[in-house]
This record gives sequence, C-alpha cells and structure tokens, in this order.
Amino acid sequence: MNEAVNRKDGKIALSHIAVAFVALFLGAIAGLLQTFVRSGEIELPAGIGYYQLLTAHGVLLGLVFTTFFIIGFLYSAISRTTGTLTNFSNKSGWLGFWLKTIGTSITTVMILLNKATVLYTFYAPLQASPWFYIGLTLVVVGSWVSGIGMFHQYATWKKANKGKASPLMSFMAVATMVLWLIATIGVAVTVLFQFIPWSFGWVDKINILLSRTLFWYFGHPLVYFWLLPAYMCWYVVIPKIIGGKVFSDALARLAFVLFVLFSIPVGFHHQILESGIDPVWKFIQIVLTFMVIIPSLMTAFALFATFELAGREKGAKGLFGWFKKLPWGDVRFFAPFMGMLIFIPAGAGGIINASNQLNQVVHNTLFVTGHFHLTVATSVALTFFGISYWLIPHLTGRTLTSKINKLGIIQTVLWCFGMFFMSGAMHTVGLLGAPRRTAFTTYGDHSVALSWMPYQTAMAVGGAILFVAILLMIYIVIYLAFWSPKGYEEYPIGEVNEQAEATPLFLENWKLWIGVSAILIILAYTVPVIDMIQNAPPGSPGFKLW
Repeated sequence: MNEAVNRKDGKIALSHIAVAFVALFLGAIAGLLQTFVRSGEIELPAGIGYYQLLTAHGVLLGLVFTTFFIIGFLYSAISRTTGTLTNFSNKSGWLGFWLKTIGTSITTVMILLNKATVLYTFYAPLQASPWFYIGLTLVVVGSWVSGIGMFHQYATWKKANKGKASPLMSFMAVATMVLWLIATIGVAVTVLFQFIPWSFGWVDKINILLSRTLFWYFGHPLVYFWLLPAYMCWYVVIPKIIGGKVFSDALARLAFVLFVLFSIPVGFHHQILESGIDPVWKFIQIVLTFMVIIPSLMTAFALFATFELAGREKGAKGLFGWFKKLPWGDVRFFAPFMGMLIFIPAGAGGIINASNQLNQVVHNTLFVTGHFHLTVATSVALTFFGISYWLIPHLTGRTLTSKINKLGIIQTVLWCFGMFFMSGAMHTVGLLGAPRRTAFTTYGDHSVALSWMPYQTAMAVGGAILFVAILLMIYIVIYLAFWSPKGYEEYPIGEVNEQAEATPLFLENWKLWIGVSAILIILAYTVPVIDMIQNAPPGSPGFKLW
C-alpha cells in the first residue's frame, strides 16, 4: 500500500485525535477543580460555578474526547484495512470533522459563558441557550457524515471483493458506527423537536419524561460506542503486539453483532426510579440489558485464550505460566491490558446499577459516578492511550522511542493509582449515601454528611494524581507528533489463528442485523413512548438555576 497515500488518509484521523486531546486537557482541568471544590478545599474564583465545571467536564470528556478519538481511530482502521479512501469517503471524513469541530466550539463557548450549565445529560426542565443544543446537533450530524464516509468505503471494498469476508477491523468499525447512528436518532429527535423549539420560546413547555427517555435511548448505547473501539484494540491489535494471533474471527464478529442488537433497547435501566414508566417495560429492558453481558463474557474468554495460546507458543508451562510471557514492558500492551483488568470490577458495578433491587441502594449516589469512571475513564481511556502510542507515530511518520515507552508505563501506573483513590472513594461513599451531582456542603454539619468528608478528600487526592497523569499524557502525545525520531511505526493488526473456525458470511448481513435491532427497539419502546405522548403530564417551562 502506498505510504504517501496513507499519510494523506491519516490526516483525517490525526485531526480528530488532536481535537480529542485538546478536549481531554480542558475537561481534565474542570475535573480537577471539581474534586477540590467537592472536598471543601477551595472556592472557585471569578464567579465560576461548580455545575458549570461539571457540565464542561462531562461534555468535553464524555462526548467530545471520546467521539473525536473514536472516529479518528475508525477512519485509520478502515483506511488501513480496505485501502486508500475513496474521494467520497475522504470528503465525508473532512466535512464530518469540520461539522463536529464547529459544533463543539459553539457548545463549549456556551458552557464557558455560563449559558448552558445543564450537565452533560442536559435534563429538562433545566434550560440552556438554544445555541448549546444547536452545537450538539452539529456534533451529531457531523458524526453521521463521518459514518456515511466509512460505510461508503466498506461498501466499495465489498463490491470489489464479492463473496469474501471484509477485514475484521473494517467490520468492527462499521458495527460501531451502525450502533452510533441508530442510537443517536434518540438524542437527535429530542434536541430537534423538543429542546431547540423550547429554548427559543417557540413552545412554552416540554414533556420531561419523553425527553429523558429519548436521551437514555441514546445514553446507554453511548457507553458501547465508547467500548467497541477499545474491544477492537483488544481483539485485533493486542494479539499482534504480544506475538500471538486472533483467537477467532467469527467469535469477534458475533460479539459485535450482539452489541449492536442488545445495547440500544435498554435505556429504561437508567430510569428504574423514574415515575410514569410501567414496570413491565422496565423489566423487559433490564432483561435485554443483561443480554449484553453475553458478548462481554465472550470477549473475556477470547482475550485470555489469546494470551494463553501466545504464551504457550513461547514455552510457557503450568496453569499460569503464560502470564509471565506477556510483554509487560511494552506500553502498547500494558495500558490496554490494565484497561481490560479494571473492566472486571467496572462490569460488576454495571450489573449492580442495572439490577432493580440493588439500584435502589446506589441510585443517584457517587457509587454511579465511581462506576463510570472505571468504565469510561479507565477501561476506555487507558485503551485509547495505548492506541495513541503506536497510532500517532504511525500517522506522523515517527517512532515510539524507549524513553516514551517508559514514560507511558509510568503514566499508566499513575492513572491506575489515581483512579484507585478517586473511584474507590466514590464507590465507598456512595454506599454511605453521598449523592452525586452536588457541590460541597455539610448539610448543616449533619453527622452523616461529615462522615463523607474523608472520602471526598480522597477523591481530591485521586483527582490530583489523575491530572498529573493527563499532563504527562499530553506531553507524550505532543512528543510523538512533533519531536519523536522520524521512522516507521507499525499499524499492528493481528492475523487469525489457523485453527479457528471459518467466518460465516451471514455475520455481515447488515440488512438482517439492522432489521432485528429495529424489531427489538420497536418492542421495547413503542408502547411506552406512545403512552408518554398520549398521557403526557402538563409539561414544564424552562428553569435556569445558576
């Protein structure tokens, strides 16, 4: 494949990754200040509000950093495995990038001007400036345009290679964007038809329950939009780095299909305590939620099988001898592996959140915040960092040096250590009843609230360590992009194990899988949504409480 052409394609990926790390830095500053305020250590200057910081932190890290990094990574993967981007795919990539960047800029400015302090969930009846919602709309539309470019590239390859299974990474990229496009229909509908008319004053009131339901139709599959690119790295990239092979191409594809099917019609498990939704429909969606555990367990099995097979080929003996053969000194492996490892307690926390009885205990407490800091801010973030160590030098024509590799190991250890303090304290104090989404308060020096203070101080300590880790990561990214020695860094793509079963072509029947997904969504949402519209409460005007 022509490297000059690859460099041209790589500019799309590199531009997305650059915006992602700018968002990471800005969001981290907001997060650091949050933890200090929550612990009672500082008061914010210049009229900056705690909830303003909380909104910036959530939007910049939960939406901007992840979306830009993911789409940049997916573009690089599909270009690397299907060939040079078509003219249409290239133009779509750039148009999507600029739409998302403009939308992000508008949204961020509204937050910084304190005209959109509504948190990243933007729950009604809190009302932001209409430009905040318009900015979000541009981000979503831009992501759709980017996805269309990927679909065109994939379809072009399929047309030229009839009867063949597509490259595994391209298949995974398409599955991720299919999930994203279906999921974002919910947030697009609520923003376009509810929030924008309401915020402009064209309508007086908003149906709060419907708006939250449409948000969570999008909000939970958003988690899998974050996770699937990490799974791409775990399934395909890590085997190459450790000197092994992909355990099973078919199993990997089936896992991604199951994520597309079962990760969307499950939003009600975020609304277990929401009045106005019949318990039967909550039960149905909780059952579908637990179905998502199946592809996660399939992934765990495939990954550890890959590790063991690779270790035994290198002479490992005994039950766990393969563990010693893994390349612990290679940050390209170490950072994602720590993400995998931490996903075990993170996934267990997710089961708690999605269980009706257990959710009653942890609902709206800092336990939930600790949970998604393990999933998104650790499993996903560490994997994205691990990808960056080889992807950025690959795209810029440079190399990963031993010095940066060692700094990367330090950065990963710092991240895990900081998250141990912060997320561990969040989980514990959440079980003691400390609520989420609240600034510092002692509730009139109540004894229970005072008992939370040491844990909130531990959160601040963890946040400070994480901020140091982010500064180190930003330095590493800049070094890899501009200062690292010129050379060639491999794009690691694992080969499939020779003993693996052949991949059934029906796994790429997207008409079938999208159709099944649509049926599940219709089953899970049609009746309750109709009920929310037909039996809607009076609605609410907008409120600005900051």
